[in-house]
Amino acid sequence: MRARNYLTGLQDRICEAIEKADGQARFHEDRWERAEGGGGRTRVLRDGAIFEQAGIGFSDVAGTRLPPSATAARPELAGASWRATGVSLVFHPRNPYIPTTHANVRHFAAERDGETVAWWFGGGFDLTPFYPFDEDILHWHQVARGLCEPFGGQARYDAHRKWCDQYFFVKHRDETRGVGGLFFDDLHEDGFDASFAYMQAVGDGFLDAYLPIVERRRDRPYGERERDFQLYRRGRYVEFNLVHDRGTLFGLQSGGRTESILMSLPPLVRWQYGFQPEPGSPEARLVDYLRPRDWLAELG
Repeated sequence: MRARNYLTGLQDRICEAIEKADGQARFHEDRWERAEGGGGRTRVLRDGAIFEQAGIGFSDVAGTRLPPSATAARPELAGASWRATGVSLVFHPRNPYIPTTHANVRHFAAERDGETVAWWFGGGFDLTPFYPFDEDILHWHQVARGLCEPFGGQARYDAHRKWCDQYFFVKHRDETRGVGGLFFDDLHEDGFDASFAYMQAVGDGFLDAYLPIVERRRDRPYGERERDFQLYRRGRYVEFNLVHDRGTLFGLQSGGRTESILMSLPPLVRWQYGFQPEPGSPEARLVDYLRPRDWLAELG
């Protein structure tokens, strides 16, 4: 119940902040129930002044058998009943100079014969720019590093930064999805209270990491060229979410609400066969950013 109360409050606070930043559109909420157990509330903002689409969902779902995406790494949990509670968001700004972003925080527990056999926290946030700015990336990772300070400091940041780069890697393209951030899963070794506190720090810190970047880039002029490149690069985002993302697989395999699971996809996207940016162009510059890098060491 503590995790659920925190997560519903987090969804409320982020929605309020994004509506204020956008200044035009508001979130529409769909409440839903899942036949096997649980439900959630999905909120989507469309056609705003800043955000072409912003989706943030809360879910609290349960079942009697875990899907293959969950038991592949933890076969000992096969046949256990489970409950998963979390908040997940993806924001697609209209201006190509504002990065797309994703964040989620979650709690999972499994039981067998009335006894808890596993529990953990997971989450993180990552940034996907189309036209990267070093000062934005530096700010993003400085906030991430600061959130880790009470929970192991540099060692925690380094571990979860590297995990983020490894997880959000588009294998079939041999590139990272963006410039990283934090990612963690199966967090339980420090005990419930400390693990819960870290999940809260990551959830609470997301707006501190993202909104200053939005404010810095929101009024930057752009044209058809930048917009076309943004839509092309959104295609890579779609590819990762549909091919590699474990959360998408878990939701679909566990009988989740399809519209809520796929709200992460952008409203407009394009693919172009064999596209190659012009050498030396701003678009070509992105390539060097799509690989694992220690951003604070390089830019700080």
